[in-house]
Amino acid sequence: MKDSKASDVKIDSAEVRELDACGLFCPEPVMLLHNEIREMRADELLRVIATDPSTTRDIPKFCLYLGHELVEESQQDEKYYYLVRKKSD
Repeated sequence: MKDSKASDVKIDSAEVRELDACGLFCPEPVMLLHNEIREMRADELLRVIATDPSTTRDIPKFCLYLGHELVEESQQDEKYYYLVRKKSD
């Protein structure tokens, strides 16, 4: 399994965590997302970067079912980008 990493980056003057799930395949990106969300405070943002096309289905459903906000979703070349806001407690 490829190492993934979460780090803090700044986007539009707001602190955003980043989870690099590139090279991982279902279900690993969503499992890592779930673990990272657990460590976050309410309303914090997490940018997820992935290469698995199944994340276009899995990450929006993850947010919908667990009540997190999918703020942004985009694709550039073969990478998928998601910005997720953790739900308020």
